[in-house]
Amino acid sequence: MTADIIDGKAFAATVREKVAAHVAALKADHGITPGLAVILVGEDPASEVYVRNKNRQTVEVGMNSYEHKLPADSSQAEVIALVEKLNNDPAVHGILCQFPVPDHMSEREIVAAISPAKDVDGLHILNAGLLTTGQKAMVSCTPLGCLMLLRDRLGSLSGFNAVVVGRSNLVGKPLAALLLRDSCTVTIAHSRTKDIEDVCRRADIVVAAVGRAQMIKADWIKPGATVIDVGINRIPAPERGEGKVRLVGDVDFAGVSEVAGAITPVPGGVGPMTIACLLANTVTACCRANDLPEPEGLTA
Repeated sequence: MTADIIDGKAFAATVREKVAAHVAALKADHGITPGLAVILVGEDPASEVYVRNKNRQTVEVGMNSYEHKLPADSSQAEVIALVEKLNNDPAVHGILCQFPVPDHMSEREIVAAISPAKDVDGLHILNAGLLTTGQKAMVSCTPLGCLMLLRDRLGSLSGFNAVVVGRSNLVGKPLAALLLRDSCTVTIAHSRTKDIEDVCRRADIVVAAVGRAQMIKADWIKPGATVIDVGINRIPAPERGEGKVRLVGDVDFAGVSEVAGAITPVPGGVGPMTIACLLANTVTACCRANDLPEPEGLTA
């Protein structure tokens, strides 16, 4: 068997098209333009690239983008004061602070300061609690992207046996809650799971979000299973030259592709979905703030 490749880049483009259409309708019918505010503290090169991409894609779908850059020596109080200002700004419907922040700041306290209704990263503890209890919440972007890819591939997820490898607050736990809400039978596996290979082998859906390069091998996978690889790991690539690296996931792609029914590649799988879902969450937050119907196909 050779697995079908799930093209996250192409699917993310369709999500952005839906977002753009809904933004255009909000402008035309209600005179409302969704706004996304991004806070960047310091000059981390990777974060700067990511923020630029967010800003570009926000503008491309017709939304307002508000960038706030603060020096690395800013105090946490200054960041939280900015967050509170954005909480009270009716033109801003989504707020995120790009992490990591400098060591003297607490990411947890910054997230706690963001209004849960504008928490388009889905990290606020209130949103985590609402999601876990099956209520309406802002959902973390990467888990939402995984869910969209699975629904597109499999249709109804009801009754599927799903294993999520990884128990992080950012991906593993919220994705498990989403899958449970879609009536999957869900197991969270992690570093202490006994016979983890056998646990994965029983799954119709395997989501790898553990942060260990190529950990999940072909003999872990049930023939025909759908495999979603969230991992992004850099490993040496001497064939490309001295000091060069290449990106790989948490799944041994070459081996697992011979067993699985479908698989996401790295790069080009889950990664492109993250910003697309951030845009979708901003539109959803805008609709909720204005008591308007939520965009179809863009929510959990």
